[in-house]
Order: sequence, then C-alpha cells, then structure tokens
Amino acid sequence: MYLFKRYKLKDYKFSLVALVTLISILGVLVVGSANQSLQGRQAFGVVVGLIIMVIVSLIDYQWVLNLYWILYIVNILLLVAVLLFGVEVNGAQRWLNLGFTRFQPSDLTKIITILFYAKFLMDREHKINQKKTIIQAIALMVPTLILIYKEPNLSNTICLALLFCIIMYLGGLSYRFIGTVLAIILPVAIIFLSIVVQPNQKLLRGYQQDRILAWLEPEKYATETAYQQLNSVMAIGSGQLTGKGLNNNTTTSVKNGNFLSEPETDFIFAIIGEELGFVGCCIVILLLLLIVIECILIGQKAKDTGGRLICGGVAALIGTQSFINVSVATMIFPNTGISLPFISYGLTSVVCFFIGIGLVLNVGLQPNKYQ
Repeated sequence: MYLFKRYKLKDYKFSLVALVTLISILGVLVVGSANQSLQGRQAFGVVVGLIIMVIVSLIDYQWVLNLYWILYIVNILLLVAVLLFGVEVNGAQRWLNLGFTRFQPSDLTKIITILFYAKFLMDREHKINQKKTIIQAIALMVPTLILIYKEPNLSNTICLALLFCIIMYLGGLSYRFIGTVLAIILPVAIIFLSIVVQPNQKLLRGYQQDRILAWLEPEKYATETAYQQLNSVMAIGSGQLTGKGLNNNTTTSVKNGNFLSEPETDFIFAIIGEELGFVGCCIVILLLLLIVIECILIGQKAKDTGGRLICGGVAALIGTQSFINVSVATMIFPNTGISLPFISYGLTSVVCFFIGIGLVLNVGLQPNKYQ
C-alpha cells in the first residue's frame, strides 16, 4: 500500500471543489463585512485550506486509515494538552497557542473521529451488532467527549456525539438496536431537561442553564441571556428578500449597532440574513446541502466500507454542524457556540473542513466498487 497512487484527472470531483471554493469565498466576504480586520486572515485560511485539500486528496485514504490508532492517541494527547496548557478565552480553555496562531484541537477531533471509526467499523463490519463491538466503540468515544466537555465545549461535545451515532448507523447498526436506544434516550432527555431548569441543579454550569431557560422563555431574558439570539432573529428578518448589502453602514444594522458579540463566528448566519436577505440565506443553505449530497454520492461508489464511512462521516459533520449553527441563529435551538462550515471565521475550523473534503476527493479518485 502506497502513500501516493497514480490517479486519473477525469476521476477528480471538480464539482465538489467548485462548491467548497464558492462557499468559502462567500465566507470571506461575509466575515469581512462582519469584521473587516479579520478578512485577510480568513482569506489566508481559505488559501491554505485549498492547498492542504489538494495534497490530502492525493494521499491514499487506506494508508491514512492504517494509522487510526496513532491518530486516536494523538487526538487524546492534544485534548489533554488543551486542559493543561490551553489558552483561556471568555471562560473557555479550548485553544493551544502555537505562537503564530491559535489552534483548536476539537475541530481536528471531528476529522480524526471519522477516520478512526471508518477503520474501526471496516475491520468489524460483520460484528457491528455484537454487544462487544458496540461497547468497545462507545468506550473509545467516551474519553474524547469528556475531555471536550471539560474545556468546557458543550456544543462540540453534542456535535461529536451526534457524529458518532450517525457513523455507527452508517456502519450497519441494526434498526432494532437503534429503536431500543431511542426508546431509552427520549424519556431520559425529557427527564434531563426537566431537571436542568430547576434551581440549584448540578448537571450543568450556570451559564448553560441560563441559555436553556432563555430559549424556553426568551421574553423573560430579553435583556440578558436571550439578547443575542433575539437580535439575531431580528437581523435575519430585517434583511427581508435581498438584504441591506454587504459592508452596509446603516445605523439600524444589528452589526453596526454592536448587538451581537463576535458576529463573524457563531452568529455569522445573522449577518448573512441581514446583508444578503432571504435569497442569501437560501443560497448558503443550498450550497451546504449540495456539498453534503456530493459527499454522499461519492461515498455510495466507494470501493470499501472505510471509504463509504469517510464520505458519510464528512457529510454528516457538515450537515449536523450547519443545522446546529443555523438553528441557534434562528432560535430553534438554545444558544450554543459552533461555527458554520466554510463560512464562520476561524483558521482551524476552515482548514479542518478542507481536510475532510480532501479525504472525500481521494475516495472518489479510487476505483469504485462497480469497476
């Protein structure tokens, strides 16, 4: 098995490259409108991401999958390093200071999780419904979830947990088992929600409980915890059909009125809604949907289970994270900070998503199962 193989140019999925490039350019424009001083860094991140994507796309994914235990250990060490030596920002310790930039390991964790379980389940594809395999898979996921939750980073913990569940489903988990789990989880989730809204509960931190309460009763917390989400919904609505235009200077703008903190990251969709309107929101969602569909289509033609799970995992990650981000911006979900793929400001996030796309492109370059 070789690191690099000879591929045919006609097999390269230029349609997927075009989609991620287009949405990334749109992201650079929107980030620049939200915070002009960050536009250059975002553009630099996109260029670096595209270069890394091309390099990764030429590396045999099967060679990468054989390193799955090394990747798993590296991931755990990075997450431990964050808790020991990480930089604290706004009460959260999620970044490692590399000198020239800050690196958020939890973004890379998502890609490593996809790779690890793609190989783990490929080696056990006929045993996935055995109790031993399921217990092993969950036990290996728990340390990662705990370390990220301790940062604290509840949003990425939830995103990773959902990603794990989807990969297990794609790996061949039986519907009977899934039905049993749902029958247990749904009542537990209701009980959990009823407990965490009570005074003096110990399950969540104070600010996390406040966000849930603000989501349930936004009018009561309109000037406090629900302030950003209410302003986000107002901004999206104010854009109407075509928006106020990028880099607008209107005094009624939510961005210019400083009604959103860090609009270039968690609430970037509010900027899209305000400045590009309903049309802009639909274009962004459509581009993300097309990227997800393209990843799924490539995965369907993968020559083995590992390739199929890589494509399905990257599609699930982009789809899940996009859904959470948009849901927070539109107040469908409680406020929880997570980036919008390829659009939100953040070099680590952008580059990691490009790595994921590079892996999908390599799966597409391999001879498929119908050849």
